[in-house]
Amino acid sequence: MRLGIRGKLFLVLFSLIVVSVVAADLYLSRALEQQLTDRIRGDLVIRLQLIQDQVSKATFGLDEIGRWDALADELGARAHAQVTIIRRDGTVLGDSEVPAEALGELENHAARSEVREALSRGLGSRLGYNLTERMVFVAVPFQRGGEVEGVVRAAEPLSSVEAAVADLHKALFSGLLVALVVAIIVSIAAADRLSKAVRSLTQAAAKMASGHLEARVRASGHDELAELGRGLDLLAGNLSAAIGALQKERDLLGGIVNAMHEGLLVLDDQGRIAMVNPALRQMLLLGPGILGKYPLEVIRHADFQELLEESKRSAEPLPREIELVGLKPRYLLVQAVRIHETGGLLLVFVDVTEIRRLERVRTDFVANVSHELRTPITAIRGYAETLRAGALKDSAEAAGMVEIIFRQSERLSDMVEDLLELSRLEAKELKLSDEPVSLLDAATRAADAVRPRADARSIRLRIEIPAGVRARGDDRAIEQILMNLLDNAVKYTPTAGKVHVTAKAEGNQCLIQVRDSGIGIEAKHLPRLFERFYRIDKGRSRDMGGTGLGLSIVKHLAAALHGEVSVESQPGKGSTFTVVLPAVAPELEQRSAVS
Repeated sequence: MRLGIRGKLFLVLFSLIVVSVVAADLYLSRALEQQLTDRIRGDLVIRLQLIQDQVSKATFGLDEIGRWDALADELGARAHAQVTIIRRDGTVLGDSEVPAEALGELENHAARSEVREALSRGLGSRLGYNLTERMVFVAVPFQRGGEVEGVVRAAEPLSSVEAAVADLHKALFSGLLVALVVAIIVSIAAADRLSKAVRSLTQAAAKMASGHLEARVRASGHDELAELGRGLDLLAGNLSAAIGALQKERDLLGGIVNAMHEGLLVLDDQGRIAMVNPALRQMLLLGPGILGKYPLEVIRHADFQELLEESKRSAEPLPREIELVGLKPRYLLVQAVRIHETGGLLLVFVDVTEIRRLERVRTDFVANVSHELRTPITAIRGYAETLRAGALKDSAEAAGMVEIIFRQSERLSDMVEDLLELSRLEAKELKLSDEPVSLLDAATRAADAVRPRADARSIRLRIEIPAGVRARGDDRAIEQILMNLLDNAVKYTPTAGKVHVTAKAEGNQCLIQVRDSGIGIEAKHLPRLFERFYRIDKGRSRDMGGTGLGLSIVKHLAAALHGEVSVESQPGKGSTFTVVLPAVAPELEQRSAVS
């Protein structure tokens, strides 16, 4: 059975009152009994001295028992006490409470302690029982003729003492009952007050324990419960501040982890996955149910497994580059770091796929540039050596060689210019304007630049662009895009073919298309068609004087103008290049018309 505060408080008060009353009863009873007994004894001594004087004056002999008994009766009536006259040898000569004929039946009193003390010290006393009644006995010796002939004793019952002690018991236990009633009332009142305060503390503590750290006791007063309440409020405030700081730190760390481009994988001390950031999920196409799994269940790779095994034996960070194949091939630089505080492992995944691709592109670019430059340089050097060796003397032969040297030098110049143009575009050093550009005017200028080559091969150039179609961008850049596309179309269109340029506005975009009736392009070449130095037929491209950079320049210029370029083609059916550029906004058109 569980006791509440009220029951416990009542038990404490009840026990305290009972113990106090019992202790007071024991002490007061003894003290009262002793005090009253001493008072009766003293009173008996005074009365006994008067009796002693009367007995000492008696003139009859010690063998006249009847007369001594009559004297004892007389003195007992006067003294209001039991008077006993005892001869020195212990024989009872008279007793106020015993008839004379029964004196012979009384035992000898010589061994009584009060008789011995009276004969030896002059006064003796004893507490004892007379049959069933408790008595106090006082004895003194009496003399006649200068000699002690016996002892006279007075006795009085202690009934008054016992009555007084009984009254004291009644008073104390009556007080106990009153105190118990008071204790019940006080315990109820105090328990209600305490239980209310404790309930308030308990409820506030329960709210704090459940996470509601804004709960407060707001205790008033200066007792222990008030101090406890203020302590709980202070604890809740400190915990709230600490948890708030931890949450901010956690949110900051979580935000950093989620915003990282590098993938993070954290393993616990059991080697299971404890945390994965979004970058790694996207990097490896991981599903939602990977937490708690072993990493090799998610990333099955021999080098990765070897890295995990080595990290168990090493306290230093371990880097390892692994290549993952599958739906999304990746080159990943993985660094494993042991977390000594938790016994876990932190793995950082850096996607170096683009870096490796750029390295390959750079390597291919250097190789392609070297290859492209080698041909004209070799031709120029060869013919120059031939001329230096004596061919200058043959004017006809020398003129042909000089012409070849000139054409190859032009090709070198065009290639260098295109490379510089590409470099400026990639480095975003080329400053392009943002203004309305008439696509009809730009296409006309571009067509005029390539028309001599087209006329030489009887290729018909046709431009069908409404006069009001205007794109937003740089006039020179748009003209160069169209000129490169037209030049490319003329190169790969057979004699008497057709090249058709159209443009139209669709919403906030302008669509420019350059169609030709040329040889067309196989589908396998289309994804790489805009790469630098990519040629479908390398021999034929060089013969036509191309640098292999025209379409790459088109792609970069379109991107710089916030547009894009695409191609559709089939072998034998020609090709269609589509350039999408931003259209001029209506308000910009109105401003241009006003100006």
